[in-house]
Amino acid sequence: MTTTTTVGALAAAHADGAVVIDVREPGEYVGGHVPGAVLMPMGQLPSRVAELDRSRPVFVICASGNRSRAMADYLERAGFDARSVDGGTAAWVQSGHPVVRGARPTAA
Repeated sequence: MTTTTTVGALAAAHADGAVVIDVREPGEYVGGHVPGAVLMPMGQLPSRVAELDRSRPVFVICASGNRSRAMADYLERAGFDARSVDGGTAAWVQSGHPVVRGARPTAA
């Protein structure tokens, strides 16, 4: 069963340097993403698992929460402490949290 978390919990963890994986497609990501979120589209995540640190919680986000639930479930089965962000990037934006636009994880 997938562990889910709120945007508020993500914001608190983000302030402490949480690992955030964005599983949307590149076009969605460049339109606006959580600062520091690493783009790993849903179709690529299984082949990129080795890039993730199993010793740290991983927050998985998408547009609304559907893709992130599936990918957080996949990561949990692979031995990660993974959490899907309820409401996704839409909820992050609606809550007034900062957003970065463009292909880089953080603003230049």
